[in-house]
Amino acid sequence: MKTIVSNSVNEIVIKNSKFITLLIKIDSSNINDYLDKIKKDYPKATHYCYAYIYGDVKHCSDDGEPGSTAGMPMLNVLEKEGMMNVLCVVVRYFGGIKLGAGGLVRAYSKSVKEAIDNSNIRELQYGYKVSIEINYDDKKDFEYIIRNEEIINVDYDLTIKYLLHIKKENLDIINRFPYTVIDEEYY
Repeated sequence: MKTIVSNSVNEIVIKNSKFITLLIKIDSSNINDYLDKIKKDYPKATHYCYAYIYGDVKHCSDDGEPGSTAGMPMLNVLEKEGMMNVLCVVVRYFGGIKLGAGGLVRAYSKSVKEAIDNSNIRELQYGYKVSIEINYDDKKDFEYIIRNEEIINVDYDLTIKYLLHIKKENLDIINRFPYTVIDEEYY
């Protein structure tokens, strides 16, 4: 599975219609907030078609385009490319020339594929989000042990509290420290 490193925008024009594709990295089900913002950013667009994959949840919308000519082709491209935790919105400005059902499927598919190809993509790791509390004396050893893991947050108080992503196969490297698994996930 793959995801985007950062949000991106790509634009193509097909028979005078402008297709602006936004790829947005999502980490929860806040899809409507993103859609509302996009509609404000592109207020005169004809359609705001979208597809997303977040964990096991997949959804798409044609937003007024003929049935299954926009959202489903977009979702198919996301699936074929192995994308996860991504919202894809294609903002369309109608250019006056009808594309027909087949033309719309090709246009929306091409728009999403090109956006993915022009984005910074990374492989997702399967592992755990873990909370660990250590003493200051253990900081140097602990940070050496987790040097290849992703530190999400560190809080310094009487002890040091780490929130990190750790690969599933590396969970045993932190066994000597008390930890709590918060979630099992792709990251």
